[in-house]
Amino acid sequence: MALKKGNKENFLDYVPKHNDLYPYEKKENGRIEVRVHNRGLFFRLTQILLKKPKYSYIELDEFGSFVWEQIDGTRDVYEIGKQVKRQFGEKAEPLYERLSQYIKILRRNSFIVYMNKK
Repeated sequence: MALKKGNKENFLDYVPKHNDLYPYEKKENGRIEVRVHNRGLFFRLTQILLKKPKYSYIELDEFGSFVWEQIDGTRDVYEIGKQVKRQFGEKAEPLYERLSQYIKILRRNSFIVYMNKK
């Protein structure tokens, strides 16, 4: 997960990596679109009964797309934050609070996993 300093983990040391279960592509508008396979009994029933699609497509905003492209399995959250600051400047503030929340949302939805820092 993350490096431990004493007994505390530092979230900025986490190294996120894309989860291979969620393919993505960069659209012509420069934004990232993530494909989500709607699985499970509930989704299967809605696909049959209500003709719901097998896949959902989630288009990330400008900030989210940039962060997504920085996630490569080698950069930690701190390094990604430096890239965001360079790209967006003051528009990214409060930088690490906002970035941390976004990374946690990606993780909670299984779009990313955390790697051990080398």
